[in-house]
Amino acid sequence: MKKRFFCYFAGTLSLLGASLLLTACGEGRADAKAEAPPPPKVERESDLSIVKVDHPEQFTLATAAEHQAVTTLTVTGVVNPDVSRNVPVISLASGRVVEIRARLGDQVKKGQLLMRVQSADISGAFSDYQKSVNDERLARTQMERAKVLYDKGAIAQKDLEVAEDAEQNAKADLEAKTDRLRVLGVNKNHPSGTGIVDVVAPVSGIITDQQVTNAAGVQALSGPNPFTISDLSYVWILCDVHENELPAVRLGDYADIHLNAYPDQVLKGRIDNIGAVLDPNIRTAKVRLQVKNPGVLRVGMFATATFYGNKPETRATVPSSAVLHLHDRDWVFKPIGNGQFQRVEVSAGEMLPGNMQEIISGIGPGQQVVSNALELQNTVDQ
Repeated sequence: MKKRFFCYFAGTLSLLGASLLLTACGEGRADAKAEAPPPPKVERESDLSIVKVDHPEQFTLATAAEHQAVTTLTVTGVVNPDVSRNVPVISLASGRVVEIRARLGDQVKKGQLLMRVQSADISGAFSDYQKSVNDERLARTQMERAKVLYDKGAIAQKDLEVAEDAEQNAKADLEAKTDRLRVLGVNKNHPSGTGIVDVVAPVSGIITDQQVTNAAGVQALSGPNPFTISDLSYVWILCDVHENELPAVRLGDYADIHLNAYPDQVLKGRIDNIGAVLDPNIRTAKVRLQVKNPGVLRVGMFATATFYGNKPETRATVPSSAVLHLHDRDWVFKPIGNGQFQRVEVSAGEMLPGNMQEIISGIGPGQQVVSNALELQNTVDQ
């Protein structure tokens, strides 16, 4: 009996010791938490755009300044040749290409040999020319003989007139056959025995299209043109402008042209046409800019055009650090009192000197915003 009581008493003491040990450990942990600084408290209101902080005074405020600026519209465009400066190269003789002296993209001069065509038209044209020469010589001889006979009274006047008419017809036919050789590019005094005709550049420029290869067949005045030569001293930039933005563009106005290839170079382009038909799929109209080419514009280049309005507008400017770029949008934090800030979406414009950011819409001049929006956002996210 004593032994059982002793065991019971010993077990009770063990449980009491364990309980005291756990209590002491728990009190130790509570003391460690009490020594740590309290974390910043952020209270969210029912409106998710409004946040509240314990110490709003630690966030510096900036007052939006006033800035005068004209409205701008920036669109994309593509460099195209001026179609009024495109000159097709045609072959006036049908045949087979035997030699090509120029290629797509080459700079050519007026009169430069582009290709040579072997054509039966040349042989036929020169044969017709030789026949016309013989017919004109015979008609002239017969007319001279008729004059002698008429002077001696051997023939009537009507016979002389018939001979004169035949000579005039033969002369006209010879002139036509001579012109035919000249059009084909054949020298009547030095004909080509192989029937080769040279096709030369009618103007100076750059070959922007080529539809012929060696041994290819060409048709006179029909089919695709072998070459197209473009004068790229002036080019077109065709821009897509949405229908709701069309009031911002006016015929005769100038736009700033920025090239992806040369971002630091700004060119001027004049609006000389606004498309009368909208693209039914994307609801845009083609706006055509005529631009003088300083030598860097190439057909197919991408460009951006900035159009400017006539009337200046009053806009706000804030420090660039006051604008937070989040989820592809721009935001600022505006104080609303009682330690609360409201996140407001804005439309940012151009960067201005002094690390100032232009604000097109969202806030106006005189309104206050947090000067470091990222710092407040980081506090909110903690």
